[in-house]
Amino acid sequence: MTSSQLENKTKEKLQKKICQVVLDHFEKQYMVELGDTWTSVRDVLTYPLCWQYAILMNKFSPSAELESTLLEKGCHPAFQGPLPYLPASLKCYIRRTPGRFTAQKHQPGKLKEYYLLNAASLLPVLALEVKDGEDVLDLCAAPGGKSVALLQCAYPGQFHCNEYDELRSRWLKQTIESFIPDPLVNLIKVSKLDGRQIGDLKSESYDKVLVDAPCSNDRSWLFSSDIQQATLRLIQRKELSCLQFQLLRSAIKALRPGGSLVYSTCTLSKAENSDVINLILHSCSNVIPVDISEMAKALSQEFTFLTGTQQHELLVLPEKGRAWGPMYVAKLKKI
Repeated sequence: MTSSQLENKTKEKLQKKICQVVLDHFEKQYMVELGDTWTSVRDVLTYPLCWQYAILMNKFSPSAELESTLLEKGCHPAFQGPLPYLPASLKCYIRRTPGRFTAQKHQPGKLKEYYLLNAASLLPVLALEVKDGEDVLDLCAAPGGKSVALLQCAYPGQFHCNEYDELRSRWLKQTIESFIPDPLVNLIKVSKLDGRQIGDLKSESYDKVLVDAPCSNDRSWLFSSDIQQATLRLIQRKELSCLQFQLLRSAIKALRPGGSLVYSTCTLSKAENSDVINLILHSCSNVIPVDISEMAKALSQEFTFLTGTQQHELLVLPEKGRAWGPMYVAKLKKI
């Protein structure tokens, strides 16, 4: 077998199989919502060989050697612009070329040095602007990447990570154990409550709330291997915006007056993004939108954003060479 045949065989293996029912569904919806932009976004989402991964360093297990290796491999810090909020302790590296760094295995009692993620996943964390001593709720916290990132930024007074789903909750616990040292782990409360009820149970208890809501995860749905499951997901997709709205209502109740919340999803869907936020703004008189356009401006070198969004929201669009997202982020403040 020639080297080019071998290369093609490897590429075939890496190129996962696209789920046609999902692609057809997205095609119909996103052509209307995004127009021509959808074509270039689709080209990235359906071609995993051009996907990129970011490396979030763990400040609780620092490795100068790893950082110099990353720089030698052509990586650079993901966030370099004049951002309104960028703690020096949040270190994340990316490189222009596609490819994935090796993931570290979970070893009980040993902290991992880095977390692999989509760089756009850190935007909700940057938008939330957590400061030392603040009480923070991560309402839908699994698998835990954003919780880990929040703890790279600041030391909250109390940090409550909630995940309703049993399996995902176990995953969340393991992530926290893998990245956060013992004394700090004991200050983190992990619960398995229905996020829709937390507002009543913990009324006005938090300064900052992150609602990284369950959504139609465009990137992974496109590669559903089970067609029946994919079809069911598409049918149930309509109900997601109702759940997202209820989670946001609960998050607002859990916030103290003057506190702020960030809502995020990893879908392009308008129904699950700006429509949900607009409904909240029209139905809750005690919240106001917060301008995050400065953050978007500072990040425009590394991320591509949908144009024409409102000042309190942004939508990261994947494109070749900057294959981050989809990631929708909106910020609100309770008055």
